[in-house]
Amino acid sequence: MKAWKYSGAGNSFVVLDGRSSDCSGYREAQRISALCSAHSTDGLMILSPAEGLDFRMEYFNSDGSGGMMCGNGGRCIVAFADQLGIEPSEPGRYSFVAADGLHTAVVTERNGALKTVSLRMKDVKGAVRYPCLDPIEGVSGWFLDTGTRHFVIFVPDVEAVDVEELGSRVRHHPTFLPQGVNVNFVQPTSFGIKLRTFEKGVEAETLACGTGIVASALAAYVSEAAPAVSIRMGGLRNYNYCVQARRDELSVDFNTGLEGWLASDVHLTGPAELVEEIEI
Repeated sequence: MKAWKYSGAGNSFVVLDGRSSDCSGYREAQRISALCSAHSTDGLMILSPAEGLDFRMEYFNSDGSGGMMCGNGGRCIVAFADQLGIEPSEPGRYSFVAADGLHTAVVTERNGALKTVSLRMKDVKGAVRYPCLDPIEGVSGWFLDTGTRHFVIFVPDVEAVDVEELGSRVRHHPTFLPQGVNVNFVQPTSFGIKLRTFEKGVEAETLACGTGIVASALAAYVSEAAPAVSIRMGGLRNYNYCVQARRDELSVDFNTGLEGWLASDVHLTGPAELVEEIEI
């Protein structure tokens, strides 16, 4: 069976075309884990049919767990749909459903195997401030759900953080059980933010995390921890954050001012690259 390996800012995935192939066996945790381990990826995705939409995105972490959104994966599966020649139902704009609901996306640039994709994420209701995570002394931050649960901790220097040790402790903190939480360590910079992320389901630091990038930008906004470019748009204000992940630079833009919501019309823009075609 043919599969493809994609990278979204270093976050890598095995991707399957489930429209005509039987992928049922690749929804099993043990098989997912083995496949991701064999090809050194953070997760597995299946592109499958969805009534009234261009496709469905099924996402699984490398440990086989699912039921959440992956922003980098979302950009990669859109690049994959483009590679397969799937024509979007709305000219130039894909519509698909993922675990957290409906998404749209546009391929803004094509350069061989490398594409730039702007993905609309879910609107975000709010952010919860935790002034102290007892008994982890001195750790405070913001909890947000951007399609996946995230905790954002602001630090003076992300390079000085032991992401594996502290990330694992926060990920398993009683406050966030039983689901757990992804943990983002964020350094405000003159251009925006720089971050490192510990991902549950992978149980390690990854080179990038799309939902974590969005959560970190929103936490930077609500806490006023880092600067952003902003413009007035009628009754709303649009903010744009430049985000430096471990390998690549991405951008997050969103609107504020919609009653009842922290952020609406949230977009994550960044690279999605075909790495190789593989046989499984």
